[in-house]
Amino acid sequence: MTTVAEAIRQAAIRLGPVSDTGRLDAELLMAHAFGASRSDLLLRHMQAEAPEGFTALVARRERHEPVAYILGRKEFYGREFLVAPGVLIPRMDSETTVAAALSAVPTPRRVLDCGVGSGALLLTVLAEVPGATGVGIDRADEPLEIASANAARLGLSGRAEVRRADWNQPGWADGLGEYDLILANPPYVEADAPIAPAVRDWEPEGALFAGREGLDDYRVLVPQLPNLLTKEGAAVLEIGAAQADQVAGIAELAGFSRELHLDLGGRPRALVLKKLGD
Repeated sequence: MTTVAEAIRQAAIRLGPVSDTGRLDAELLMAHAFGASRSDLLLRHMQAEAPEGFTALVARRERHEPVAYILGRKEFYGREFLVAPGVLIPRMDSETTVAAALSAVPTPRRVLDCGVGSGALLLTVLAEVPGATGVGIDRADEPLEIASANAARLGLSGRAEVRRADWNQPGWADGLGEYDLILANPPYVEADAPIAPAVRDWEPEGALFAGREGLDDYRVLVPQLPNLLTKEGAAVLEIGAAQADQVAGIAELAGFSRELHLDLGGRPRALVLKKLGD
């Protein structure tokens, strides 16, 4: 009999060449296969027999498939979100975007999320601000389906609407109205940027890449935001760590002031934009 403890140890060695967090990955996959939380597994089940399905999960991770896609879920801002290969995996860095948004507009009435993905940004803000309502837009079917499912899981279906829209298409914002808070985590990776296989080979290309400089979507979206924003509202953009100056310049040309927020690693991560006074 192979125990849970031994299977985790062996899997961590196998995953070493693939992941910087091989041991953690192995523990999470084992907890999933065992049907327990990670903490419960580590406290109570380490000498139990390892479940048969664990080996197959490890093999998937060896092919660089992200743990979040294998599990089908990812924690963000203290809540669990469903994820699948059609949406970006929510990352801790994006919690900076949420914190910046809630600092800029603590009690928004209406929230717009441009590129809703899993719904992590929009639904987190709505969960943190009782009474707020929001709209999340995306150009693909799978993000809309997953965001809707996450809204239902979090009890937010009555306050969150998702709809198909593409800011690269004329008339995409017709009928959307104005918002106190706009969130956007658009594609911002440079076309030739070296990125990890777990991202490059598994996460949706259309949500990652934005031209040679990674700025194509900012150049299209940001000039359209003033018409969607209330006078005292704010738009919060997630940015790449080296893009603060370029995106700030785009925002200035669109008539915005901007305030930069750093993530926990001290890297530029979010720009808060507000309309300049007349």
